[in-house]
Amino acid sequence: MRISFPYPEIKPLDVPDKNLLGIFSPSTVQTEKSEEEIVDEAFSHPVGSPPLSEMLRECKNVLIVADDYTRTTPVQIILPRLIKELKKSGIRSGGIKILIALGTHRPMSQGEIAKKFGEEISRQYPILNHSWEDPSQLIHLGQTSKGTPIFVNRLAQETDFMIGIGQIVPHRVTGFSGGGNIVQPGICGEETTGKTHWLSAQFRGREILGKIENPVKDEVERVALKAGLRWIINTIQDGTGRLIDAMAGDPILAYRKGGGRSLQVYQAELPQDADIVVTDSHPYDSELWLASKGIYASELAVKQGGVVILVSTCPEGISPSHPEVLEFGYQRFETVDQWVRQGKIQKLTAAAHLVHVGRVIKERARGIMVCPGISKEEKERLGFIHAEDPQEALEIAFSLSGRDSNVAVLQRGGEILPTIQK
Repeated sequence: MRISFPYPEIKPLDVPDKNLLGIFSPSTVQTEKSEEEIVDEAFSHPVGSPPLSEMLRECKNVLIVADDYTRTTPVQIILPRLIKELKKSGIRSGGIKILIALGTHRPMSQGEIAKKFGEEISRQYPILNHSWEDPSQLIHLGQTSKGTPIFVNRLAQETDFMIGIGQIVPHRVTGFSGGGNIVQPGICGEETTGKTHWLSAQFRGREILGKIENPVKDEVERVALKAGLRWIINTIQDGTGRLIDAMAGDPILAYRKGGGRSLQVYQAELPQDADIVVTDSHPYDSELWLASKGIYASELAVKQGGVVILVSTCPEGISPSHPEVLEFGYQRFETVDQWVRQGKIQKLTAAAHLVHVGRVIKERARGIMVCPGISKEEKERLGFIHAEDPQEALEIAFSLSGRDSNVAVLQRGGEILPTIQK
């Protein structure tokens, strides 16, 4: 079987038929509704909430928080519909601000903003990158009942009403993205984000990834509500990236309903754990910090002692925002936990990332990487085995686990949620 990847510069892979366990991907969903109709229907039928127009009666200023270049949410379709609703409710253009929920990612360029938000919208309204590293742009709102300090973009407190735009896909840190994630980590400071991410590092991927409700998501929602998130519109896209459903309304209840729909789309059932997992990271390919999502998904599919092959491009390298990744490399939880306690690693977001990948390539399996954007030396320093192309990677994997090993191929590995038949 010849396996092609969504990267023109990476050669296809030939997997012997006798070894192939299967090719797995999120579902492709057929719908006769246009994307605009789906968005309009979500606005017309909010979940757990009155219509947006009723909630905006006494408001003059609205902050729209939308996800960034690392997500495929069709913001350019949603924003015109949302702004129409705001105008109908009496909100003037000068009372609308748009904030990009970067989390701890790099800022978006003007070209990226125009593409994501639409050229007309980006000309008419101020669209600001969240400054997560600038303390002067953050405000402290105390802490949650669980002790997480809340540092959030000060614009959240300079508005009458905050609305979040995002998508719901499986997520290693919080189970699923969407809902409160637009605030935490979206527009929070490093200290807040570090706490929730480090909390997620206490759990293995199988305990968090694809769980609609979990301890980390609970904490994220506490932060989001404290910061003032009042309403969301979250999208669900299928295995082709096309919008197939959307949920609007209460930040908790609309997310819960959308999580169930997302689970239907992204879950892929394998007959058994695989000896070797080959995964791309599409659509999260710009840097390894994001491409690691393919690794996270593999944890749910690979056999203990197996091999995971990550195929990605990472043109921006490992992580422009987090040099600690290359400095320390991926490690077992116990090692990183000791470094955190010793103060050797200050950023808990980086520490959690080291653990999340380390859980897979250090504790459960071996990791091989095919990635033109990362050098052989860097891959080895991180803890991966280098391979020039997927075929070489598979040969290395066979040498590690045996020629009779079965091979599972995960497509759209940045979003897929593998499950094993019971």
